Amino acid sequence: MATLTVPHPVPSAAEDAEQVREAVKGWGTNEKALIAILAHRDAAQRKHIQLAYEEMYQENLIKRLESEIHGDFERAVYRWLFEPIEREAMMANLALTKNLNYQVIVETACVNSPNELLIVKQAYHAKYRHSLEEDVAAHTGGDLRKLLVALVSTYRYGGDEIDLRLAQSEAKILQDLISQKELNHDEIIRILGTRSKAQLNATFNCYRDEFGTPIEESLSGETANEYALALHMAIRCIIDPHMYFVDVLDDALSKSGADEDTLTRVIVMHAEKDLGVIKEKFQKRKSVPLEHAVDKKTSGDYKNFILALVGN
Repeated sequence: MATLTVPHPVPSAAEDAEQVREAVKGWGTNEKALIAILAHRDAAQRKHIQLAYEEMYQENLIKRLESEIHGDFERAVYRWLFEPIEREAMMANLALTKNLNYQVIVETACVNSPNELLIVKQAYHAKYRHSLEEDVAAHTGGDLRKLLVALVSTYRYGGDEIDLRLAQSEAKILQDLISQKELNHDEIIRILGTRSKAQLNATFNCYRDEFGTPIEESLSGETANEYALALHMAIRCIIDPHMYFVDVLDDALSKSGADEDTLTRVIVMHAEKDLGVIKEKFQKRKSVPLEHAVDKKTSGDYKNFILALVGN
């Protein structure tokens, strides 16, 4: 359930491009007008605006906006203007080459469906002339590399069929290794990196039923290094990705100063997809609407833009 709101009827791409031009020409920038247009158009409409703008004014819209707006607002608008698949490929590349953020790679690998992940990897290859697997391997090391390469390399079965006996057997394997604190064992990486999400959830259910504790709780105290943290994230993404993002947003908004980079990533990536579900779970978990939390911890044009995407 998306939170993006689009007016009806929608102005033509040429009309929108003209209004964007009015907002950025001359001294100063009309940020309110930019938000009113760009934060209320879907991916196809945004693409058509960019094409119309370039045809009408012989300049690249993204480059023009980069010269007109700044800071967190500029970064959020920049990421929003990309098509969703290209954006996800770009975010993965930034997470690997700018400052390593393995959380983004875990999300890409474990939240997407098998077909969605394949399309992201194809877009990554086309844009950067490297495979995602190649760059993950090049920019990580040790146990973290083994886990992340396994997660991004897999093409999981996407159906709902499960093997209950296999789930029971692999739940026991996981419990044995976790209790022995052998989190980096190849069997854990094999199970997490090859089984379908349905099969994994069946395994995690067997783990909880047989051993009395959810697997994510068994791992909650074993997060002393990047590998253990990534393993915990991957399992949470597979069990309930929406609740996972509730916690990511809560962490981003609970800091003394909001983590705008994480907040932007989640809002921009999910506004056209399932942010409505995340919003509902956020309010249920925190007893505060997401838009109220965003309003309290952000400011200025950045706040107005993010709130528009949240559906405020």
